[in-house]
Amino acid sequence: MFINKLKLSVFIFGTYFTGNALGAWKMGGDISCHDPTIIQESDRWYAFCTGEGIQVLTTENGGDTWVRAPQVFLNKPSWWGSTVPGQAGLDVWAPDLEVFNGRTYLFYSISTFGKQNSAIGLASAASIGAGSWKDEGVVLTSKEGDGYNAIDPNLVIDQSGKPWLAFGSFWTGLKIVALNPSTMRPTGDIYSIAARSSSSAIEAPSITYHDGYYYLFASIDKCCSGVASTYKIVVSRSKNINGPYVDKDGMTISFYLTASSDSNCFFYYIRIFKGGSLFDTGNERWIGPGGEDVSGSVIARHAYDAEDNGTSKLLVSPLRWSNGWPTY
Repeated sequence: MFINKLKLSVFIFGTYFTGNALGAWKMGGDISCHDPTIIQESDRWYAFCTGEGIQVLTTENGGDTWVRAPQVFLNKPSWWGSTVPGQAGLDVWAPDLEVFNGRTYLFYSISTFGKQNSAIGLASAASIGAGSWKDEGVVLTSKEGDGYNAIDPNLVIDQSGKPWLAFGSFWTGLKIVALNPSTMRPTGDIYSIAARSSSSAIEAPSITYHDGYYYLFASIDKCCSGVASTYKIVVSRSKNINGPYVDKDGMTISFYLTASSDSNCFFYYIRIFKGGSLFDTGNERWIGPGGEDVSGSVIARHAYDAEDNGTSKLLVSPLRWSNGWPTY
């Protein structure tokens, strides 16, 4: 395999700061959604969501009325079954939409709940409106015993124009790897950019750049349990896209660990930092916000509606900045 080592530069989430107001757009129509990714194309917004064949929501009136559009996949690509044998039907998780070099890329995950037998896939199109998605195949896989779980992808373009893929869920946390801009496949080392000391419950990385820093948003704690969810969004930042990411107080505590190689013959050296700041815990109505995606000046996430039997719904808010940190 072309990646033969795993360099880790990890932070452990610790301190929090307030900022729990949702500040969401007025949202109407069909907004049932989980793990949204959001993007604007001309005057229309699109949100792609976890679900059958990747669910698609769209609006052309600033979010007042969302409608459901045709799903991306009507049939399983041939490689799904052989790569992740336990994957059920057209169940697709945590899509991510980004435009790079004039083409729209759609990364997504296939897996089975609570397992590492996972894969990140890729489709592309000239534009969302044009449709005709091209299956670009598998990008990254994981299996039991690996040091990561290959789900929750996020394509990030650094300030030099180089593409990176952030990903990960549970186990040893969130990772990032550079992509070959021609093939959109991993190249070089996989870096670890976030982990937790007391729990492995961290997932859904979304990275954005602002005023000299890369900001890493992530979801922590219990997802997918309706109003019993304890999901929340945290944020940290780094001068470098591959870390280390630290909290708003710049807290860093480092130490080194060694670990045996995994089934892919990766070997590890680990540098761990303490840090992390709470961004969104929801409120009495909107429980367990998470699965977030930052797109330009907005942030999308799902939360469970306590006034609608805990249905997972799309929320979108302007992303503002105060003293070097994001807020609603």
